[in-house]
Amino acid sequence: MGSMKPVKTNKAEEPELEPLCCCEYIDRNGEKNHVAACLCDCQDLDEGCDRWITCKSVQPETCERIMDTISDRLRIPWLRGAKKVNISIIPPLVLLPVFLRVASWHFLLGGVVLTSLPVLALWYYYLTHRRKEQTLFFLSLGLFSLGYMYYVFLQEVVPKGRVGPTQLGLLTCGLFLILLALYRAKKNPGYLRNPASNDRPLSSGQTECLTRKGQEKTKGFPGAESSGSLNNRTPKDEPKGSSRVLVGSPTKVKEDWCAKCQLVRPARAWHCRICGICVRRMDHHCVCCVGESNHQAFILAISIFLLTSAYGITLTLDTICRDRSVFTALFYCPGVYADYSSALSFTCVWYSVIITAGMAYIFLIQLINISYNVTEREVQQALRQKTGRRLLCGLIVDTALSCKNQSSGIHSSSGMTSLRN
Repeated sequence: MGSMKPVKTNKAEEPELEPLCCCEYIDRNGEKNHVAACLCDCQDLDEGCDRWITCKSVQPETCERIMDTISDRLRIPWLRGAKKVNISIIPPLVLLPVFLRVASWHFLLGGVVLTSLPVLALWYYYLTHRRKEQTLFFLSLGLFSLGYMYYVFLQEVVPKGRVGPTQLGLLTCGLFLILLALYRAKKNPGYLRNPASNDRPLSSGQTECLTRKGQEKTKGFPGAESSGSLNNRTPKDEPKGSSRVLVGSPTKVKEDWCAKCQLVRPARAWHCRICGICVRRMDHHCVCCVGESNHQAFILAISIFLLTSAYGITLTLDTICRDRSVFTALFYCPGVYADYSSALSFTCVWYSVIITAGMAYIFLIQLINISYNVTEREVQQALRQKTGRRLLCGLIVDTALSCKNQSSGIHSSSGMTSLRN
C-alpha cells in the first residue's frame, strides 16, 4: 500500500455578504439599512424636535449627531446599493434659484439679496476653513451657477432675437472649455505619498521606525517640538523670522519631516490641513487643492471664465437694454423691472458681475504671485510670522523670501507678492 498523503484542511471560509439591492446600504454603524427607513429610529432627531417645539436650547453635540445621521441616511438608489449624497451640495441647488427669482421682483430686493449672497458665501468659507472640513459647497455653487446662468440665457435672452447662432456657439464653447479646465484642475495637485504605503499599509513597527527617523531629523532644529513634528508646529510657536530653509544646519537642508504623512517634504511643499496630505509647491486650497501639478489648469480655468462671463454679460445687456453701452446699461436700464423676464435676466447679470469681479481679483493675485515666484501659502506664512511688509494698502506684501533653488531651477525673486484677503 502506498503511503497516504496528508489531506490539507482549508480554513473556515467567512460567509459572504448578501448583495445589496438598489435601495439598501451599509450605514455608519456597519448595519444594513434601507432608504425607506431614513426617518426611523432617530432618537437624536426626536429629542431635538421636542426641544425646538418647547423652545428649549439644543446642545451642540446633539446638533452634530443629527447632522451626521442626516448625512449618513441621505442617499439615492443605485446599482449594488444606495449611494451617499454629500449634504453640502444641496443648498446651492435650492437656494440660488429662489434668491435670484426673489431678487428680480424689485430693485430693492435685488440689492439686499445680491449683497447678502457674497457675505454668506465668505462666512461659510471661513467657517469651513477654520474647522478644517472638506466641503463640496463651493464646487456645487460654482458649477450650478454656470449651469443656471446658461439656462436663463437660453430661456430669457435668446428668444428675444438679438443673439445670433455664432454668438451662442461661442458662449457655449466657452462654457465647455471652463468645465474642461476645471476637470483638469481637480486632478492630482502634486500629492506627496509615502513610498512604503504605495503597495501595502504600514505596520505598527514601520510606523514607529518612521516616527523615530522623523524625530532624529527634527532633533536640534530651532523651534522644533518634542514630538519631532515640524508640521504640527503652529506659526505662533515658531521664532520670528524663521523659515523652512534650514540655513543653520551644516548641510543646509531644505527638506523637513511631516509626522502626519510620514515622509520627508521637499522645499516649498506644505501639508494641506483640509486634504490631509502634503502637496508639492502648495499654493492654496479653495474649491480644490492647488499645487505644482494643477496650478496651470487653475489659472487657465479662471482666465477662460473671465472671458466667457464678460462676453455673456455683454450679450445679455445688449439684448435687454438696447442702444446703451455696457457700463451705462449696468447702472441705468429704465423699464427693466416692468417685464419679469428682463428683470430676471438683469438680476442674473448683476450676480455674474459680482462673481466675475471676485474671480478677477483672485486672477490678479495669482498673476502677481507667479511674477514674483512665491505662493499664496508662503505669503500667509509670512504674515502670520509678522515677517511680511504690506504695500499699496495691503494689495502687495514684501515677504522677504528668497526662492533661489539651483537644483530645481527656481530663480531668485524679490519676494514681492500679493495678499489674498
